[in-house]
Amino acid sequence: MGFQYASFTPQHKQNQIILQKHNNILFKKWGNKKQQKSIYTVKRPVQVSSSTEPPSSSWTYARSGVDIDLESSSVGALISRFKSATNGKDPRQDRKYGRLTSKSGQFAGLIEFGDKLLALTTDGVGSKLSIAAELDYYDTVAIDCVAMNVNDLLCVGAEPIAFVDYIAVPKANPETWASLGNSLAVACMKGRVSLCGGETATLPDLVKELDMSGTALGWVPKDLQITGDDCAPGDWILGFPSTGFHSNGYSLVRSIIRDKNVTLGEHIDMNVANDEFSHIERFETTKDEKPTVGEVLLNPTQIYVDPIVELFESCQRTQNPCNFSSIHGAVHITGGGLTNFLRLQPGKIGFEIIDPLPVLPEFRWLQQLGTVSNHEMYRTFNMGMGFALIVEPQAASRIQEWLQQHKCVCKTVGLVTSSGKMIHRDANVSYERY
Repeated sequence: MGFQYASFTPQHKQNQIILQKHNNILFKKWGNKKQQKSIYTVKRPVQVSSSTEPPSSSWTYARSGVDIDLESSSVGALISRFKSATNGKDPRQDRKYGRLTSKSGQFAGLIEFGDKLLALTTDGVGSKLSIAAELDYYDTVAIDCVAMNVNDLLCVGAEPIAFVDYIAVPKANPETWASLGNSLAVACMKGRVSLCGGETATLPDLVKELDMSGTALGWVPKDLQITGDDCAPGDWILGFPSTGFHSNGYSLVRSIIRDKNVTLGEHIDMNVANDEFSHIERFETTKDEKPTVGEVLLNPTQIYVDPIVELFESCQRTQNPCNFSSIHGAVHITGGGLTNFLRLQPGKIGFEIIDPLPVLPEFRWLQQLGTVSNHEMYRTFNMGMGFALIVEPQAASRIQEWLQQHKCVCKTVGLVTSSGKMIHRDANVSYERY
């Protein structure tokens, strides 16, 4: 079965970096594909600023209006007050169905339902919709909405099965809603979910442009959920390419292009359209070989359901390419960038990115345009890696080979450590909490 993931598949054949861990020391070993089963080569090294302290003229997410640390403490306050108000009791704990089994901080909530677990998650498109509103182009944003939810379900081992949406507008517009309906159809097919309904609201006094969010339902056999609790130092991290900014960091993106007087109709000379790890959805009216800023920024979020669900099912049913128990964790790299890894066993294990996926050209372009520090970029954006699996070392090459046979490419990018931190190959890029 093909996964329509071929745009990520390298066409060139070169030597490949193979990561090997021996006695807690990481070595880089060069080998030919015929000799070693591994992942694809980084086509070109990416050199970015290693400065931890950004200059005063540089842009940060907080400067654009989104304070990640403040958001984190605010969410903590909400959860703490909820637990206090309920005396720490699950309202469903005495019922046959619906008891909560997951802990806070996971990518999706898990509840008991007989011999199965149901998984729930909710998310929205965010301020990427402001780009769509400015261009009056809504042909892809529903894909973002579905992707942000179904990709989260994968992180707990769940298969997505259903989706509902919420759309709020200042004024209803049949043409806009038709565009949303079309992209919802595409997204639901890619995400393997039924559209069960939704809610639409016209709120002229409350919203000034279209807002869209959704909720996804999934299921997983009991005792086969992925919690991240089995992740241990020495496990390998398999990274999956993103398709660009996905649906995060757009307040910072918009602040930078506004500050630099960049228009959405400008064509960008950065070889995005020809980059082997990037595919930009072109607007029908665009004929130029170079993509526009608007096209780059509205490129839809990658939906990882096909390859990941097929992998999970194959491992569970046939132990091919490995036993399912060899898959210890999964991470959807969204808001917070690399710090999303720290949602797994916070403070107990760490992660180190040693041989990263290529940084897509649009990230380098934005970083240079806004003089954004490396530290800020990697905790705001996915930087070219939208999803990751954490697996036993002996299973890594078999998983990579299996995925390549199904036209999906991943790459060994690093290791689980005992540091309690997320550390990138640049020593100045490290994080201690999500």
